[in-house]
Amino acid sequence: MACIASPADAPGGARRVVLFDFDGVLVRGDSFTRFMRARYASAWPRAIPLLLAAPLLGLAATTRRGRRALERGLVHWGLRGLDERAYHARAHAFGRSLADDARNLQRAAFTALRRHRHAGDRVVVVTGCEHVLARAILDHLGLHDVELVASRFAHGGGGPRIACRNVGREKLRQLAALGIEPTWDVAYSDSLVDLPMLGGAAEAVLVNVETAGFERARAVLGERVRRVDWW
Repeated sequence: MACIASPADAPGGARRVVLFDFDGVLVRGDSFTRFMRARYASAWPRAIPLLLAAPLLGLAATTRRGRRALERGLVHWGLRGLDERAYHARAHAFGRSLADDARNLQRAAFTALRRHRHAGDRVVVVTGCEHVLARAILDHLGLHDVELVASRFAHGGGGPRIACRNVGREKLRQLAALGIEPTWDVAYSDSLVDLPMLGGAAEAVLVNVETAGFERARAVLGERVRRVDWW
C-alpha cells in the first residue's frame, strides 16, 4: 500500500521544493506515540498482557527486526477492534487536541513553513507519523493545502495495521511517487534517520540537534548542512 494519499496531493510546477519533517520539527515529541499512549491509558486492561510479557518484549527490542515487529504488534494490539471510521474519529479528535495546545507546536518552524509558502515554494511535510493523525493536526492549524506524505494503515479484520512505514529511505521512494526527485531545495529534520532525505537537498537544516549529531551529519553532508534551534 502506498503512503501517498492521492494525485490531488501533488500539484505540479517548477517551484522550489521544501521538505519538512513533522515530529520534532513542526510539533514537539512523537505525535503518534502520544496517541497510542492515550489509547492504552483509556483501555488499560489490554496493557496487562504486555506487562506480563515485558521480558520477552524487551528481548525482541534488542534487534532492528525485532523492534519493527514489536512496533507493529503494539500498534495493532492497541487499536484492535477499531474499524476505519472509529479510528479516523479518534485520530482526528486527538490531532485537534494536540494542535489546540500551543505548547505542542514549534512556533519558529511554522513561521519558516509559512515563509516558504508565501515565497511560492512547494512545501511538503514528509513524516513517519500516521497520515490521518498528521493530516488532522495540519488541517486544524489551517494548513489544508500543505502536501503530506506519511505512514499509512491498512484497515481490515481485527483493526488497523501498519501498511506503510514512511521512515528513512522509504521517504525517498514516496517522494519519487509524487514526482519529487533529488535535488530538492531545502529539507528540515531533527533526526539523523532522515539523512537520506537531507542528503537529497541543496540545503539541509537540522533542528534542535546536539553538537555530536550535527558533526556526524556534517561528516556526511558537508557544508550543505546547517543547524537551527527552534523553541
